[in-house]
Amino acid sequence: MVEIPTLDPSEAPRARRWDALVLGSGLSALVAAARISAAGQRVLVVEEEARATLPAALKEPFFLGGLRDQGLLDATLRALTVPLIDRRRIANERLAYQVLADPVRFDVGQPLLTADELVAWGLAKPEEAQQLVRRLVEAAEAERTLLYEAPFVRTGRRAGGFVTIPPGGAPAPAEGSTARRGLPGEVSAAEGPLARVIAAQVRALSNAASDSVAPEAQARLLGLGLAGGAGFADDPPWLVDLFRKRVTALYGDMRIVSGDFEIVQVAGQPGIRVARTGEIWLGRCLVLGAAPTALRDTYGDNPLSPPPGLLDRPGPRSYRGAFLFRVPTNILPEGMGARVILPGTEGPDGRKSPTAAVTAFPCQTHPSRVDLVARAVLPDAQPETLDESLRALRADIADRLRSLMPFCGDELAWIDHDRPTWDSDDGWLETAPPGQGWPSDIDLRRSARPTVYCLDRAAAGALGLEGDLLLGWRGGDAIAAELG
Repeated sequence: MVEIPTLDPSEAPRARRWDALVLGSGLSALVAAARISAAGQRVLVVEEEARATLPAALKEPFFLGGLRDQGLLDATLRALTVPLIDRRRIANERLAYQVLADPVRFDVGQPLLTADELVAWGLAKPEEAQQLVRRLVEAAEAERTLLYEAPFVRTGRRAGGFVTIPPGGAPAPAEGSTARRGLPGEVSAAEGPLARVIAAQVRALSNAASDSVAPEAQARLLGLGLAGGAGFADDPPWLVDLFRKRVTALYGDMRIVSGDFEIVQVAGQPGIRVARTGEIWLGRCLVLGAAPTALRDTYGDNPLSPPPGLLDRPGPRSYRGAFLFRVPTNILPEGMGARVILPGTEGPDGRKSPTAAVTAFPCQTHPSRVDLVARAVLPDAQPETLDESLRALRADIADRLRSLMPFCGDELAWIDHDRPTWDSDDGWLETAPPGQGWPSDIDLRRSARPTVYCLDRAAAGALGLEGDLLLGWRGGDAIAAELG
C-alpha cells in the first residue's frame, strides 16, 4: 500500500492548520463539517471549483423526503440549528412524485392517495392496495425508529482499509423490538407493472451503485413517499446552501481548489498540498467527504506521484449523470408534478434506457421558463469512455423528455456546465463491500496514523438522502468526539 507522502516541517513553514479538514462539499460532508464546527472544533471544507460554480438546482437532491412524521430531514435541520424562518420555507406537498411508466401515470403521496392510484391504474385490487400501503408504512416506520436508535457509524481503531463484514453479520434489531424488518411480502412478491414501478422508485431514490438494495433500505425508501413531498416555495438558498451557512456560522471555513492537489502529511498531521500555489492545508484529522476512487482518479498515471493506498477500493463503479434542461413553463403537461420518475425501458433494437429521475425548479434567469434536472445511472462505467457514454445518456433523456412534452419542439434546451471530477453528490458511485451499509454500522476510520476518516457514502447509499444526512450527522459527531 502506498503511504501518504511525508513532508519535512521545514518545507511547510506557513502551512495553515485546522482541527479537521474535510475533502468534499456534498450533503454528508457539509452536515459532518457543521456538526464538527458546532462542537467547537475548527474545520475547513475543501470544495472543487466546478462544484462551487454549478447552478443551484444541480446541487439539490431529487426528493426531499423525511420532512414530516419525525423524518430525518426535519431532525437534521433541527440538529444543525437551521433558523426557523428557513425551515418554514420548506413547504409540505400532498404529492411526493410521479412514476410515468407508459401507460401508467402513478402518483405517489399520502397513503389514501397512493392506494387509490394503485387501484385506478389496475396495479392492485382495493383490499390488496390498502394492505400493501399499510404494511409499507409500518415497515418504513420501523426502519426509521431503528435508524434513530442505531449508532450508524463507528470509529474502530485499526490500521486502514475498509472492513468487510461476513454475510449474515449485520446486527439484529434492538433488543425488545417487535418490528418486522425488510420489505412486506406484498411488495417483495410484486410482479409485472407493479414490480417495475417499485423497482424504478428504489433506483431513483437510492444512491447505490447497483440496483441491488437491502430489503431494510428498500422499505425505508419506498415508505418515504407515503408521507407526501416537500419543496422550497421560493428562490435559493435551498437545502445545500442552508447547510453551507451552518458550516461557516461558527468555526467553519470553506475554500475552493481549482486545480490539482495531493494528500500529504506534516509532523503526523494529514492534509493537502495545492499544486502551483504551494499552499498546504493541514488538520489534526482528514475527512474524505468524496468518493475515494474519484479522488484517486485525480492523480492520473504519474508514477512519480502515485495515489495513497487509502484511496483504493475494489469493486465496480457506476456513474450518475446529472443534466440541466430548460423549457418554457407553458409547454409543461397539465398534471405533471415537480418530481417525475421515468422507469428504465428496452427498445425493439435491444437498447436499454436507464431509470431517470427528473426534478423541476424555477429558473433563476428566465421567469417564464423552468429548469429540469434529470439524473440517471450508468452501471459499470469506465473513465475512458465516460464522456461518450454521458453524451449518449443525455440524448436519450432528452428524447424521453420530448415524448412527455409533445408540443415542445425545439424549445427543450440543454444547459452546459463544468462537470465536477471528484466533488459531487452525483458522479461516481462506489460499490460497498459485502456486509457494509445499513443495517450494519459504517466504519469511518481509514488510517490511524495519520488520522484519516471516510464518510463512506457507498455504505450509506442504499438509504438515499436519509443515508447522506445520517452519515454526516453521526459521522460528524463521532469525529468531533475523537478530536476531544
